[in-house]
Amino acid sequence: MNVVDTSGWLEYFAGGPNSTEFAVPIKETASLLVPTICIYEISKVILRESDEHHLLQALAAIQKGEVKALTPSIATAAAKLSLKYKLPMADSIIYATAQSFNATVWTQDVDFKHLPDVNYLSNNQI
Repeated sequence: MNVVDTSGWLEYFAGGPNSTEFAVPIKETASLLVPTICIYEISKVILRESDEHHLLQALAAIQKGEVKALTPSIATAAAKLSLKYKLPMADSIIYATAQSFNATVWTQDVDFKHLPDVNYLSNNQI
């Protein structure tokens, strides 16, 4: 199972240097989990930088994966992970969701860089 964090999705949509690597888990929709917090973050960025038409296209792609809601158990696990690893709220929710389903997080967000079960792709622009 795989979880692509917000930075990975945005890199993929923008066709950035790591987009080819992020395409691997994104196109394997049968094993792709999508935390709802990623939908929020992606929506916010796309609406800020583009328009609703582009957002609808992105949402169609994102929702080919299995969307995972924030449950009380994931929220509690996220709080613990946030304290343990000093993660921001959204990152801890993404990581807790992945951990709950034994998934690997794909990211270029440096906050995840040294965490277990993370496939970190370096992006010198971040």
